[in-house]
Amino acid sequence: MLSILGNTHRFCDRLHRRNFLQIGAFGAGLTLTDMLRHQAKAAEQKNRPTRQKSAIMIYLPGGPSHMDMYDLKPNAPAEFRGEFKPIKTNVPGIEICEHMPMQARMADKFSLIRSLVAVDEHSDSQVMTGYSEAINRVASHPSFGSVISKLRSGTSDIPPFVSLRGMSVGNEPGYLGVAHKAFSPDGPGLRNLQVQSNVNLDRLDDRKSLLTSFDSIRREVDTGSTMKGMDAFAGRAFDMISSGHVRKALDLTQEDPRVRDRYKGVEPFLTARRLVEAGVGCVTLSYGSWDTHSGNFKTLKTQLPNLDRGLANLIQDLHDRGMEDDVVTVMWGEFGRTPKINTTDAGRDHWSPVMSAFVAGGGLKMGQVIGSSSDRGERPKDRPLRVPQVLCTLYQAMGIDPALTFPNGAGRPMYILDDRDPINELI
Repeated sequence: MLSILGNTHRFCDRLHRRNFLQIGAFGAGLTLTDMLRHQAKAAEQKNRPTRQKSAIMIYLPGGPSHMDMYDLKPNAPAEFRGEFKPIKTNVPGIEICEHMPMQARMADKFSLIRSLVAVDEHSDSQVMTGYSEAINRVASHPSFGSVISKLRSGTSDIPPFVSLRGMSVGNEPGYLGVAHKAFSPDGPGLRNLQVQSNVNLDRLDDRKSLLTSFDSIRREVDTGSTMKGMDAFAGRAFDMISSGHVRKALDLTQEDPRVRDRYKGVEPFLTARRLVEAGVGCVTLSYGSWDTHSGNFKTLKTQLPNLDRGLANLIQDLHDRGMEDDVVTVMWGEFGRTPKINTTDAGRDHWSPVMSAFVAGGGLKMGQVIGSSSDRGERPKDRPLRVPQVLCTLYQAMGIDPALTFPNGAGRPMYILDDRDPINELI
C-alpha cells in the first residue's frame, strides 16, 4: 500500500483541506512512448489522431501572492514591494522572486501571465472549470480533467483523469456524470476494489461477473444515469486492477534513488510526471497553503524554495524525456494577494483584481511574459485576461475544441467554455 499525504490546511474560511492519495495493488505499466506507438498503429486502422497530449494542473490553494512570486515591484513603496527581491532569469528582461532560482535558470521553458483577473472565492472552481463556484452551484460545469475523461473513456484502461489532491468543487465532473470523476483509489466506488493477496485474476473476473449480475437487478429499480455512471467508474477500476498499468507509475520506489532525492518533500510533482509518462490524460495536484493573511513572508520563505524545486524538476524532466510538447503544465491559485501589506500581521489578504499564472509545454510558445500589472500590482496595466481564456488555450493545446458541447442533466447542449478567446501570444 502506498499513501501520499499532504498537509491539513485551514484557510480563513475556517475549512480544513487535506490532500490524500492511497494506492492499492496495481500492476506494471506502459510508458508514454509505448502508448503513442500503439495509438499510431490504431490510427491507421481507425482514422483517429496519432497523438494524445496530457495536462498537469497544479493548484496553489488559498491564493498565492503574485507580488512575491512572479510579479515583484522593486520600485514600489516598501509597504507594497515587501521583503523579497527580484532576480534575473535566463530570458533577458524577465525577473522573478529570489527564492525561485531554479526556475530563473529555465525561464525559456515556461511563460508567465501577469494580468489575469479572478473572482473573490476560496475555491478552485474557476481555474479548473472556467466558471465560478457560485455559477457551478446551479450549472454544474465539468472540470478540465472530466472533459478529458469524457473524450477519452473507453480508449484505454489507463485512467484519463487522476487527482493527487482528492476531490474538490473544481475537480467534480458536473453534468458529465460520476463516470468522469477523477480517479483516486480512496474515492467513492473504489475503496473495496483493491486486490487482496489471495485473489488471482480469475477470481477477480468472477467478482466482476457477479457485480454485473447485481447491476442488472439494480437497474430495474434505478433507471437513471447515476447507476450507469457508477458502473462505468467501477468497471474502469476493475480494468486497472486486472491490467495494472498504473502501479509502476504510482510506486515511486521504481524511480532512480537519485531522482527521488531531487523530489524529496515534493513527491507529488514526481508522481504527476510518472502518471503522464504512463499515458494519463490529466493529473491535478496541489502544494502548500497560500492563505497568508499573516506571516506572509515567513511562510513563503519556507514554501517557495520547495515549490521551486518541485516545479523546476518536473519541467526539466519533461524536457529531458522529450515530452515538453506532449504535456502542458499550468500552475495558479484562485486569486492573488493584496498589493499593500496589512499592518497588523505582516500578511497579504485576498485580491481578485489581478493574479499571475505559470504555463509550460504543450507546444505553446515559451520564454515570455504576457500582460502586466500596474506599478503597485493593483490592476492589469495592459492585456487584461480572464481565467477561461487560459483554459481555452490549454484545451487547444490538447487538441480539443473548446466550442464542443455536451448535454447537461436537462438534455440542453452546453459549451465546455462560454468564454472561448484563446491567448494568441501562447499559440
